[in-house]
Amino acid sequence: MNKNTVIKALLALFMLTVIWGYNWVVMKVAVQYASPFQFAAMRTVFGALVLFVLIALTKRPLALSHFPTMLALGLLQTVGFTGLLIWALVEGGAGKTAVLTYTMPFWVLLFAWPMLGEKVQGWQWLAVLFALMGMLFIFDPLHIKADGFSMFLALCSGISWAVSAIISKKLHQREPHLDLLNLTAWPMLLGSIPILAIALILPAPPIQWTSGFIYAVLFNVFLSGCLAWVLWLYALQRLQAGVASMASMLAPVIGVIAAWVQLNEVPNLYELIGMVLIALSLITISIINIRKHTQIDPAQGQE
Repeated sequence: MNKNTVIKALLALFMLTVIWGYNWVVMKVAVQYASPFQFAAMRTVFGALVLFVLIALTKRPLALSHFPTMLALGLLQTVGFTGLLIWALVEGGAGKTAVLTYTMPFWVLLFAWPMLGEKVQGWQWLAVLFALMGMLFIFDPLHIKADGFSMFLALCSGISWAVSAIISKKLHQREPHLDLLNLTAWPMLLGSIPILAIALILPAPPIQWTSGFIYAVLFNVFLSGCLAWVLWLYALQRLQAGVASMASMLAPVIGVIAAWVQLNEVPNLYELIGMVLIALSLITISIINIRKHTQIDPAQGQE
């Protein structure tokens, strides 16, 4: 792997984190003009269609396989992850939602014990301690907050994302050559069906087709969805998975800063301490993953 290739992969990863990080503000703006499920339905349905077009253009495998697993992934990733995080944005701030949703690696660490037989050990316990203390500071149970429900939804979104990641890992172990775009497109399409049904059934005010809302939908479909996924695949194929995952954790940091600047969401002292502790937890998990990949195969560039 030459130096220019690595630099290009890191630039792709940086663009990805900027897009994903700023998208928390974009989504927060979008739910001012539509219900969370209306916006989630447009994001997932159109996003899935764009992915299928991309699959066709790149001549990748199009057929649906492993239907039960794909359906479970669709429900967890689209309904559980996307639906809940957008709902959380309606009820609370973009910055805290981003941070709590990105506790996903912490939940993967815990759930991998019963689901994959991977025990928490050594320095991983330090990551668990940091994450638990961070969530405690952000929730601040001694002072009941108006956005407690939003924070609960954000945590559930991160948990759903974590369970889907473990299921994806188990599927990858059984079918290591399964195309990643196919593995993304089909769950998104299958998961968008109940999201669309909920959007149609639940009463909601008419969508306000403002320029800001249209921009938010286009941003989510083409940039946060299609382009970001292509950038992720490009980086993942050229960098160690642990390095790529650690760099992507800049996204919630960008989300917090963008919400602070654009939406005037200023974290209080307890929230800042909680965010720093969660960041330390994620950094610890990432360093452990990088060392694990290095020990197993120093030349490994992708899973």
